[in-house]
Amino acid sequence: MTTDHGNILVVDDTPDNLRLLSVMLSEQGYKVRKALNGQTALKTIHQVPPDLILLDINMPSMNGYDVCQKLKKDPVIQDIPVIFISALDDVLDKVKAFEVGGVDYITKPFQSEEVIARIENQLIIQRQKKQLQQEIKERQKTEQTLRVYLHAVSHDLRNPMLGLSMVLKNLLKKNQDKKEEKIEISWQVLEQMSLSCDRQLNLINSLVETQQFEMGGISLDFRPLNLFTFSQQLATEWEPMLKEKQAILLTQIPADLPLISGDSDRLWRVFENLLANALKHNDNGIKLTLKAEVIETNKSNFIRCILEDNGVGITPEQAATLFESYQRGEEAKRTLGLGLGLYLCRQIIEAHGGEIGVITEENNGAKFWLTLPILGE
Repeated sequence: MTTDHGNILVVDDTPDNLRLLSVMLSEQGYKVRKALNGQTALKTIHQVPPDLILLDINMPSMNGYDVCQKLKKDPVIQDIPVIFISALDDVLDKVKAFEVGGVDYITKPFQSEEVIARIENQLIIQRQKKQLQQEIKERQKTEQTLRVYLHAVSHDLRNPMLGLSMVLKNLLKKNQDKKEEKIEISWQVLEQMSLSCDRQLNLINSLVETQQFEMGGISLDFRPLNLFTFSQQLATEWEPMLKEKQAILLTQIPADLPLISGDSDRLWRVFENLLANALKHNDNGIKLTLKAEVIETNKSNFIRCILEDNGVGITPEQAATLFESYQRGEEAKRTLGLGLGLYLCRQIIEAHGGEIGVITEENNGAKFWLTLPILGE
């Protein structure tokens, strides 16, 4: 019983040559397809690309050189190795074969051992090339995961830590003249500090599971979530940062809004990123408004949340790539350095079954929106 070593297309206008090569290759375990002319060869290559092509040069209408040139101009099939088989033994013929993209040249009459050896040599090269390309993709994927991880560590952990730091500094400032050993802390402030610590721990735990970001996949802990309560907690925790920037956050989310099914910690990261970006890329004194409404469609109902500001806004060109992963150079400048933060926001919202986007006019503020399915819909 033969073993399948590869898929080979033999192109020759002489039936006897096709038959001879087909039998010889089949006995060695190769799958063989045949074509009597260049036009037929190009059609079958597009339909089912072979691993390698044995191509005769002297054929009517379209010779082997023409076939190879057309093949190499098509990005889908241009990497298929072509070995020319010809009775032409002139050096110039061989040189032209390599110039049009051939990887090897076999002169007729040929020996079966030579043909098999040259075919196997090219197939080994192709396998090594594919293996290298796969390794490059995996390395790029690993580097992307690492960038996401480092961004989350340096950026997402900064927000809850900054809030906690400001609360502690305010306490120290209020009591700097008293210099007492004990400082009174209100229950509300203590609860706020505790929540901030909890969020940091939850974020650290999620960052340990870096594999969740591979292939755009994020694991979520779905639970019923009240967006009104969620927004009130968000505004309270961000009060010190807003005060520092002389900014105002108006929460206009109705108390009777339907529940959603979501991961509170992940969604917190989304809103924190949006708030942090608004404060970072606008002057002090910005006004932000957070609101939500039920949107009805033929298929299902969902909640649309909107965070808008009266800042500098974003151009349409910047908005076009705003939610893509971070890219260096001009691309990074065009997105104002928002990079991975908004990329992760999109990942999280899409993992919830929603969408995220931005409506903007330059010099007229930015309006970020996101949708979340209603619980039970």
